Amino acid sequence: MSRSGLCQVCERAEATASCDRCGALVCGDHYDRERGVCADCLAGLG
Repeated sequence: MSRSGLCQVCERAEATASCDRCGALVCGDHYDRERGVCADCLAGLG
């Protein structure tokens, strides 16, 4: 899957991953590699 564009959470950094749960393109700061989800989805899992 191609991952290009801006992070959909901070809208500043380049997206380097996509969330397994919602599909959002996110930067490394807003991605939990262990769970494979973005910061927004991670907050919803708590």
